[in-house]
Amino acid sequence: MLVRYGSGRSRTRISGYVPAVFLGSIIVQASFCQQPAANAVPEHKRILWIIPNYRTSPTLTNYKPLTTKGKFELAARDAFDPGTILLGAAIGGISQARNDSPSFGQGAAGYGRYFGTAYGDLAIGDFMTGAIYPSLLHQDPRYFRRGKGSGFSRLAYAMGQVVWTHTDSGGTQFNYSEILGNSTAVAISNAYYPDHRDAGSAAGRLGVQLGLDAAGNILKEFWPDMYRKFGHKKHHP
Repeated sequence: MLVRYGSGRSRTRISGYVPAVFLGSIIVQASFCQQPAANAVPEHKRILWIIPNYRTSPTLTNYKPLTTKGKFELAARDAFDPGTILLGAAIGGISQARNDSPSFGQGAAGYGRYFGTAYGDLAIGDFMTGAIYPSLLHQDPRYFRRGKGSGFSRLAYAMGQVVWTHTDSGGTQFNYSEILGNSTAVAISNAYYPDHRDAGSAAGRLGVQLGLDAAGNILKEFWPDMYRKFGHKKHHP
């Protein structure tokens, strides 16, 4: 999914990788306190109880590829989930506070533009990286958790899935769907971001998105561990 964040070129490029590095350092430390699960369990459909998590599979065992219809259904669930809408609202508010697109203006009307474009980024990115390109290129848009090994090996695996993915035939290859999908989403976003249509801004938005997607993969990999350590205690003191 595409998220536009930051206005300066250098700040934009750097900020995209901060979430992945920061999350990784914290989660890897927490993972050392975890005991590996004996068996794969169904994935939580929300990360941090808000972020949709429909495209995560606990294992590659007995792998079955998705049909084109299945890929579009997953992308639609992500794009139209209330958590995605809330995320778009939050990003819109942050962008307005930073005055990232001065032509959008302030006030309620300005916020409507910020929210609409932020949510549009998310929805377009979901369909490009989760349905359209995976269908055309026969790649699987799901994230398959490793769930075992050292924290650092799992961290490397999670971040690596941004550039390396699984195919419908059961093999692996370069993640063209992620790179081309987000590049296409960035190109489309130029139509509704009049203040940021230069090549530098486009490259910066792409870098931000790849960094955020890496952070998302880290959460997908370690969220069950975090939930067992922290969330489970809330319900079972």
